[in-house]
Amino acid sequence: MRRFPPSGYFVGSAVFHYLGPAFAVLLFTRVEPLGVAWLRIVSAAVILGAWRRPWRALAATGPETRRLVALMGCILAAMNASFYAAIDHLPLGTVAAIEFLPVIVLAAFGMRTLRNAAAVALATAGVYAVTHVQLGGGTFAGVALAFVNAGLFAAYIVAAHRVARSPGIAGIDGLAGAMLAAAVAVMPAAPAARAALTQPALLAAGIGVGVTSSVIPYVCDQLTMARLPRPTYALLVSLLPATATAIGLIVLGQVPTAADVAGVGLVVVGVALHREPASTPLPERR
Repeated sequence: MRRFPPSGYFVGSAVFHYLGPAFAVLLFTRVEPLGVAWLRIVSAAVILGAWRRPWRALAATGPETRRLVALMGCILAAMNASFYAAIDHLPLGTVAAIEFLPVIVLAAFGMRTLRNAAAVALATAGVYAVTHVQLGGGTFAGVALAFVNAGLFAAYIVAAHRVARSPGIAGIDGLAGAMLAAAVAVMPAAPAARAALTQPALLAAGIGVGVTSSVIPYVCDQLTMARLPRPTYALLVSLLPATATAIGLIVLGQVPTAADVAGVGLVVVGVALHREPASTPLPERR
């Protein structure tokens, strides 16, 4: 996996990050948002658990690593639940815009040059232009949930980056362990998914949401984070609204406006301008 560039794994994560929600939106008319979150987390936990069997790797690590994996699982559970609850009250674009604000701030913590400060400023302007923030049309509950999700998204980047580089456990094994912890944490939401548990088509759709929203992008995240500094990854995440615009055009036929095109351009220029701090990459874990 060393020969494959980390940017390639990020592209996989970015694409599926929005294909997954596209499946989830189709389920919202039949299953409650918290039920969709439950289906997403549990199906991903079953798949990753059966694939990696993380309990074996976790048994060989210390208590600090196990606590970190458990913390990441709780963050995942709360983040997914708050995200689906937020888009039940607000437009997806508004929630996405709020979600990326702390991510850009997180990227700024690693910036110590005027060049990188300009890169963050351009990416922030691009994210704003692409997502069309319109807070005035939402409810207080929706806005509050969106900000909760945003804070948890930033916390996920920090925790997942630490798991990806934790000694004694491969990043994907840590992800699988965290997803099992998330499945336990989200169990109180199980009644919200009962409509899907008795209908095979809905259940299959829920599993599809789990695969496309959690398994593929989170595995790609771990493979990316293991080889990139956290500030670099956090800035790359600002490309996700641009990815959403491209998927909307190709899959849903949503033609971007001039503001959308300008925003995508600003984000791309910001990422191209960004220069990551000098660091020695950690050896790849097998």
